[in-house]
Amino acid sequence: MATVYLNGEFVPAERARVSVNDRGYVFGDGIYEVVRVTEGRVFAWDEHARRMARGLGEVRIDFNASDVAALGGVCERLLDDNGLRTGEATIYLQVTRGAAPRLHYFPPAGTPPGVYAAPSRFTPSREMRERGIAAIVLPDIRWSRCDIKTINLMGAVLGRQAAREAGAYEALLIRDGMLTEGAATNAFVVLGGVARTYPLSNYILPGITRQVVIAAARDAGVHVAEEPVTQQQLLAADEVFIVGTTTDVAPVVTIDGRAVGDGKPGPVTRRVQEAFLARLYGGAHAAR
Repeated sequence: MATVYLNGEFVPAERARVSVNDRGYVFGDGIYEVVRVTEGRVFAWDEHARRMARGLGEVRIDFNASDVAALGGVCERLLDDNGLRTGEATIYLQVTRGAAPRLHYFPPAGTPPGVYAAPSRFTPSREMRERGIAAIVLPDIRWSRCDIKTINLMGAVLGRQAAREAGAYEALLIRDGMLTEGAATNAFVVLGGVARTYPLSNYILPGITRQVVIAAARDAGVHVAEEPVTQQQLLAADEVFIVGTTTDVAPVVTIDGRAVGDGKPGPVTRRVQEAFLARLYGGAHAAR
């Protein structure tokens, strides 16, 4: 019986109850994070906490940086209570505007936010890492504040479902002729040995894995450019890879059924992958 955290209490998951009036349920009015855990260590917690605090501030939910920081202790308790100090896991964290009558404007001041956290055992996909994934191209139909990690994920849901129906893993999104990111990942395109990724803006999520990957790649001698890539460049790329909390660095070997490069993970992707995994696992990733 898993233990979760809900509104100040640690309770069995089966007994956790959320009001039907919670604005996360009726409006998608909330912010979330998913953190990665390896051998009991929460990876890049400070970066996740800063992004969550920023997102909550952007949507004006009354849950400040110190409140977010306190969730670090919640994560540690959940790892202990659920026996997740060995192996790998993820923890989902969510803060909503709370339960109130269904009116589009904000509820009265003092309405308590809804706070939820739940851990899960996680097993990375070796096949995804080693053999790569298939992707499709779709128009980016999402709203213009993709930099805020809201729980309203209809665009990602539709994108991932389209990919699944096409026998692929990810949908690569195109806005104004440019690749922005994946439906649930950040994307990199390798052209002439340079790994290019869309610059930080309101059109992409400032991914924590993206941030770590850029730093790790540069330390490994890979030239990374934060600049847009056209759809034509994407389809003519030497290599493509996606990154995310549960994706790590995954090579994209086909797009819309056509091979990327020679249809196998390329040398730049491998170099970036190794550099990132060394950071994720503290250099002890070879046997994983």
